[in-house]
Amino acid sequence: MLNSFQEGVLIICCVNMIAVLGMSVLTGFTRLFSFGNAGFMSIGAYAAAICSVEYHMPFVVSILIGAAAAGAVSYVLGSLTIRLRGDYFLISCLGFGECVRVLFNYTKNITGGANGYSNIPYKTTGIVAVICTVLAFIIAWNFIHSRYGQALSAIRENELAAAANGINVVRYKKMSFVFSAIYAGWAGGLYAHYLRFITPTLFNLGKSSELVITTVLGGLGSLTGSVLGTIIVQILPEIFRSMSEYRMLFYGIAVVLMILLRPDGLYGYREFSLKRLIARITNPGKSKTAKEQK
Repeated sequence: MLNSFQEGVLIICCVNMIAVLGMSVLTGFTRLFSFGNAGFMSIGAYAAAICSVEYHMPFVVSILIGAAAAGAVSYVLGSLTIRLRGDYFLISCLGFGECVRVLFNYTKNITGGANGYSNIPYKTTGIVAVICTVLAFIIAWNFIHSRYGQALSAIRENELAAAANGINVVRYKKMSFVFSAIYAGWAGGLYAHYLRFITPTLFNLGKSSELVITTVLGGLGSLTGSVLGTIIVQILPEIFRSMSEYRMLFYGIAVVLMILLRPDGLYGYREFSLKRLIARITNPGKSKTAKEQK
């Protein structure tokens, strides 16, 4: 059995993992970098919290409404910005995230403003968080291995060639953007029902940056890499907790070393395979190429 501290680390890890899985579908399969997903997390968190506190809705319904609210907002935002390229799309998402944070700061009658929103029921237990994470992974895995995921991969490899082959690039990019926002809203709803008290500062630019860094470290275009990247990013600060003054320094050094030594991330554009790993351990000679064997 886990103690309260260990369960808390597990819950936070699962919440971030769900948000990172959404980022992986967006960034890893369409090469769109978004620094606004913390804004979608805040929309999901506040929407789910208000449904639970003000309208006494069941936990599952509140989470679904929070995720749907984030998806609806992303659809509108995507319709306006998805045609932007490179840094312009990134900046527009960054501006959106900050606008949402400021908006929640000044809507005191609805969200509590800078004082925060409290009295949220505690519903996100360790078991609930793990179940949601497994479900999120299965949904994302099936999505990227469907014909929609194949279209996203084609856009990632060569956008012009994908368009020439009849793929509606704008439509599929918008689909991946909405998908990542729904996951962010899902994670935000779980986060709110774990903390029981949320403020706009929880969903600032630093949170968006953390999601992007985790996605890159895990490896673009890899769901299992996103899972491993989230675990590492969450566990490293806890390992260095005893050295509180230097904890973030060691954490930053570890991130920089990972980027320098493995620029593609842990599993860039590939997935972890237990069968392949066992085969390499049991038959190391077979992993060599025919040229190496000669």
